[in-house]
Amino acid sequence: MSLRRPAFDVKSFLDSTGLGRKVGKFQRKETVFAQGDSAKSVMYIQEGGVKLTVVNESGKEAVVAILGPGDFFGEGCLAGQLICMATATAIAPTTVLVIEKSEMNRVLHGEHEFSDRFIAYMLARNIRVEEDLIDQLFNSTEKRLARTLLLLARYGAQDNPQKVLAKVSQETLAEMIGTTRSRVNFFMNKFRKLGFIKYNGEIKINNSLLSVVLHD
Repeated sequence: MSLRRPAFDVKSFLDSTGLGRKVGKFQRKETVFAQGDSAKSVMYIQEGGVKLTVVNESGKEAVVAILGPGDFFGEGCLAGQLICMATATAIAPTTVLVIEKSEMNRVLHGEHEFSDRFIAYMLARNIRVEEDLIDQLFNSTEKRLARTLLLLARYGAQDNPQKVLAKVSQETLAEMIGTTRSRVNFFMNKFRKLGFIKYNGEIKINNSLLSVVLHD
C-alpha cells in the first residue's frame, strides 16, 4: 500500500529556501543582476520592489517594468536565453527568492498547481505589455501617468493592493511613460491639488485617480 504524497504548497515553496533555491536581500539601488549577465535563475519577489531597465547601444536607458511582491522576473532563462536582457535594480529594501533554472523546470513539470500559477502570471503580464503598448500609442501623458501610478499601487489586485507606494522618482516615472520629468511634475501637482494623490516623498494613491484613466 503506497502512501499518498502530501499536496504541494505553492506559498510555502515561494516563502522558503531549499534545494535549488535561496533568498537574496538587496538594499535600495542595489543591482540584482545586470544586462549581459549569465541568465541562470528565475526570481520571485517576496518583499520590496525591482526596476527593470534596458540600455541601448548609444547608452540610452529605458525603464521597462516596475515589479513588486508576488512578481517573477528572470524567466527568460527558461526559454533558452543565455544572458540577461535587462538590468534589475532594487527600488526599496528587497527580498527575492532565487530559483535555479533546473529547480524551476522540475517544479513546473512536476507540480501542476505551481505551473498553473506561473502560467497565469505570465499570461497576465503579456496582457499588461500589450496594454502598455496601446497606452503609449493612444493615450495622453496625463492618462499614462495615472494608469502607471494605479498599476504600481496594484489597483484591482486581490492579493496585496497597496495605497502607499515605495519611493519612485519622477525621473523613473518619466522614463516609464515616455515623457519628461517636468511633465510628470506638472501632472503630479495637478493630481495632488485634485485630491487624487498625496505626495510627500512617498505617494499615497486614492481610488479617485481612476477617474483620470476612465475620462474621455
